[in-house]
Parts: sequence; structure tokens; C-alpha cells
Amino acid sequence: MESTEGARRWEAVGRLEIAGEAFCTGALITPSLVLTAAHCLFDPATGARVPVDDIQFLAGWRNGRAAAYRRTRKAMPHPKYDFASSDGVARVGHDIALIELQHPIRNTTVLPFGTSDLPVPGAEVGVVSYAHNRSEAPSMQDLCTVIAHQSDMLVLSCSVDFGASGSPVFAFGADGEARIVSVISAKAEADGKPVSLAVDLLDPLTELRAALETAQDPGNGLERMAAGARRETGAKFVKP
Repeated sequence: MESTEGARRWEAVGRLEIAGEAFCTGALITPSLVLTAAHCLFDPATGARVPVDDIQFLAGWRNGRAAAYRRTRKAMPHPKYDFASSDGVARVGHDIALIELQHPIRNTTVLPFGTSDLPVPGAEVGVVSYAHNRSEAPSMQDLCTVIAHQSDMLVLSCSVDFGASGSPVFAFGADGEARIVSVISAKAEADGKPVSLAVDLLDPLTELRAALETAQDPGNGLERMAAGARRETGAKFVKP
């Protein structure tokens, strides 16, 4: 179990509640922007976008309480992300999204994370997530390694599970500071062993920021679900 001090380190990692039916993990990279996986914004049954009113960010969610609660103003998947694509590699390579919060989080315990360059194969990284077996608190799993860099994605030795979609992948500098270098997209197998697939952030994040700046409230105007209706969302993993 992490110490209180260790837990506070991850307060800018939060649960993304999706329509009250499922969740993903997201991380604050500015006071008003949350980085997550693009597939979390889609309904897999219909391919439709989840309305922004149905997405809430719970920063530092731990045992029933959050350090900050925010509704969503905009939700933007990468412009090249195709939820319906049968090309798993291409889908993973652009599986990132930015969520603009209705109000910035300005809290001395919730400090946005910086991002950093792509780690090289063999580098150690760590994933902080809300997986199904630790859905009430974010935690750092054991450090794992970058196995390979293929096309626009990373193959990691990290073993992940449901709820970890959109989780930040951290590298640690000589100063010990954690910086986000990737985002978990899916789980898979390589040589019979579990691995995780993550996005190469370098160019996709720059492209996504530019798209968000010019977008006009993406996600608004979508049909709401009837009260009491149940919807399965894209928050769970699929194997590319």
C-alpha cells in the first residue's frame, strides 16, 4: 500500500466517469486539460460519441472522494483516430484524446504533469491507473520496460486490465520527477505473455492540441440517453 505522501504524488491522475456506467483513467497536463484514450469517448455498440455532459473527471479519486470534481466543456479525440477501423496498429497509434474541463483545477495538491520525449526500448516506465481490482484509488504498478517501438505505438511489458484505458505512462528523470511519455490504449499478447500497447505521444499530442484549439465544442449536440437506459461504453479494453 502506498504511503499518504506517495498517494498525493498522483492526485492529478483521476477517474473519468463515462455516463455513470464505466470509467477510464485520465491525467491532468494543464489546469484545464485531461489526457486520456480516444476510445473512451465512443460507444462501441453504435460507434457514436459519448455526449460531453456524460463525462466527469474526478481528480485524485480515492476511497469515495476526489480532490476535485469537474464536468467537461469539450472532448476531442485525435483527428486521425478511427474507432471503427480494423487496422489495430493505426487505431492504437492515434488513440489519444484531450478533455477540456469546464473550470480549471487550481489546487495546491493537484499539480498537472509535464510530458516528455519518447522512451527508448529497454527504458523503465510506470503506469498509474484505476484498474478493476483497484478502482477506488490510483496506484503505480511495478515498473516495467519498453519492449519495442512499432510504427506509432509502444509495446510495453506492463500487464494492465480493465479500467486502465487512458492511463498515463510515466518515465522518471534523474531528479525523480514523473513525466508522461505515453497513454495506455489496449492490452495484448506477445510470445504468449501479456503486454500493453501505448501511444507515441510526440507528434499526435501536438496535432491534438491544435485540433482542440480550433474546435467548436466537439461532442455537444449528441442525443442524450433516456433516463434509466444502460449504455456500454468504450472504456474497456479491446485487443487490437
